[in-house]
Amino acid sequence: MGILRSSFCALLATVSCGAAIAQTADPLPSWNKGEARQRITAFVDTVTRKAGKDYVAPEARIAVFDNDGTLWSEQPMYVQMAFMLDRVKTLAPQHPEWKDKQPYKAVLERDLKALSEQGEKGIAELMAATHSGMSSDEFNRIATDWIGKARHPQYNRPYTETIYQPMRELLDYLRANGFKTYIVSGGGVDFMRPWTEKVYGIPPEQVVGSMGKLEFTMVEGKPVLLRLPQIDHVDDGPGKPVGIQKFIGRKPIAAFGNSDGDLQMLQYVAAAPGPRLAVIVHHTDAEREVAYDRKSSIGRLDKALDEAKAGKWVVIDMKEDWKKVFPFQ
Repeated sequence: MGILRSSFCALLATVSCGAAIAQTADPLPSWNKGEARQRITAFVDTVTRKAGKDYVAPEARIAVFDNDGTLWSEQPMYVQMAFMLDRVKTLAPQHPEWKDKQPYKAVLERDLKALSEQGEKGIAELMAATHSGMSSDEFNRIATDWIGKARHPQYNRPYTETIYQPMRELLDYLRANGFKTYIVSGGGVDFMRPWTEKVYGIPPEQVVGSMGKLEFTMVEGKPVLLRLPQIDHVDDGPGKPVGIQKFIGRKPIAAFGNSDGDLQMLQYVAAAPGPRLAVIVHHTDAEREVAYDRKSSIGRLDKALDEAKAGKWVVIDMKEDWKKVFPFQ
């Protein structure tokens, strides 16, 4: 009896010790202790403390994240742009006329200056040519294959390894505290959905993004969703709050972005009644990543930075607040 009791007590002590370790383990090991981290964890504590006046029920704990520049690298160009340029090169043998026609000529000759001169109209034409005319299943296969092989030009690593380690920890931390995490991005929803669950733990149904129109049709007796060259929803700027309402149906209590393209989403969340958290990732680290904000042509952070200061939003200083930027560092 004594042996059994001693064994039981030892087991109980081990379990209690393990629980204590689990409770004291740092959920955000890649974050430095500072105001940004403190304000984020204080907010989570506030909305999850049942006895508190600002308690938020789990079903209402919605957090939305921009993707490019917020969860992974967007420099020197948006990842989906790199995908699109590679698609032009892949499809070029089927379109010999492209070698003398803009904007395709600029892509094939790697003339980025000429490509930039094509403006939004040129980009829209490239998107239509490379992202439509196939089934949604075929596009998912192409996107999955590309993201598995393509490498970041600066770090020579798969793009999926250029995610921000502190933000990946933050996603896990929020979910451990009953939050449901969504991506709300200007990127194409069908480009992101094939890989976001593996990389971020965010399933495809929790990804909101820009999208083209789809058409149901029968191909060789089988039902197919055909991708059309027309735009259905642009999930950037003011389109982000619209996308949240259309596809999530609940107003988030936390929003994370990094550029003026996220401004309206952050305003939409911050202005709602009750406890709210608006956060901007400020790219200040030229050594470990890229330092950019007001003058950048990609991920410009200008008006949103001013709004953050005026509204006392949380601004993450990448250089000061993060111990590491990427998982491989």
